[in-house]
Amino acid sequence: MSKLGNLGARLHRGEISYDFVGKRKIWYGVSILITITAILGLAVRGLNMGIEFQGGAVFTTPTGMSTSVAQAEEYANEASGHQSVVQKLGNGSLRIQIAGIDTGKSDQIKQDLAKDLNLDPEKLAADLVGPSWGEQIANKAWEGLAIFMVLVVIYLAIAFEWRMAVAALIALIHDITITTGIYALVGFEVTPGTVIGLLTILGYSLYDTVVVFDSLKEQTKDITKQTRFTYSDIANRSINGTLVRSINTTVVALLPVAGLLFIGGGFLGAGTLNDISLSLFVGLAAGAYSSIFIATPLVADLKEREPAMRALRKRVLAKRAQATTEDDLAEARSDGDDATPAVVGPRNQPASRNRGRGRTPGKRR
Repeated sequence: MSKLGNLGARLHRGEISYDFVGKRKIWYGVSILITITAILGLAVRGLNMGIEFQGGAVFTTPTGMSTSVAQAEEYANEASGHQSVVQKLGNGSLRIQIAGIDTGKSDQIKQDLAKDLNLDPEKLAADLVGPSWGEQIANKAWEGLAIFMVLVVIYLAIAFEWRMAVAALIALIHDITITTGIYALVGFEVTPGTVIGLLTILGYSLYDTVVVFDSLKEQTKDITKQTRFTYSDIANRSINGTLVRSINTTVVALLPVAGLLFIGGGFLGAGTLNDISLSLFVGLAAGAYSSIFIATPLVADLKEREPAMRALRKRVLAKRAQATTEDDLAEARSDGDDATPAVVGPRNQPASRNRGRGRTPGKRR
């Protein structure tokens, strides 16, 4: 068996473990710090919304253009008065995207841009996106996300319990906040592909969380009938028991996404891959973190507030304290076995007074 497989088996059997739940305040602090950074990034820089959300125009040149990307970007900025994004496609043509412009001005922008590029205006293809259509797409995206969240909470509340549903919802909000904050800090464009990526990573995050919750639900059945473990103890065992599986699942999912992001978008220059690959990469990593360090510890916190769980904790701690005392006494007795015990004779026994006198009590000569 491999070392990782052996480690996973030992974690599953409870032979070794790491106290994730006991150190939950550290993980909460780390998550709060990352979330504050993400919110500040959103507040200061904001999201770079794509043309599908803002409206604008996309111009595509014929193949075999000799104009550089930087030069075409300068021409587009001068013609439109807005910041443009220019990409060189695989066939040698240029894709010039200008967001936030009025569609009524697109014809004039097209004429000026074609003149600067030494092209016939008829050969410069134009696709227009109205701002109302972009706003409609944005609203649909938010509606889809809200519906997804509601369905997740309802399902988890039915399949498990409301505390697990609340913990999973907080973990999902945590993942979305971090992912959107990274988008704001990096400055990548937000497109419909980004929304698809967000919905995808929520599914991955829920998968890891549900795996731990299912193990926790099974192990806490009839928990109040025993006095060996508290709810937090079993929650920690559930995390450790599924830890290697969660790591393997996350790594296998991250490797192809990293290929899209760093090789496809970075080395090969396929910028359109960045839209979905960044959200997937950040979201998968954040989802694995939240399922281990946030969701399950939150469930333990909520459950430990129940009267039954508080009473169980008192019984478990009292039993452990008693066992510790008994162990100390046993150790003290074992330490005293090396000394020779003193011989103590009988005291206050009636026959001892006549011992050695050669008489039988009650007889006279």
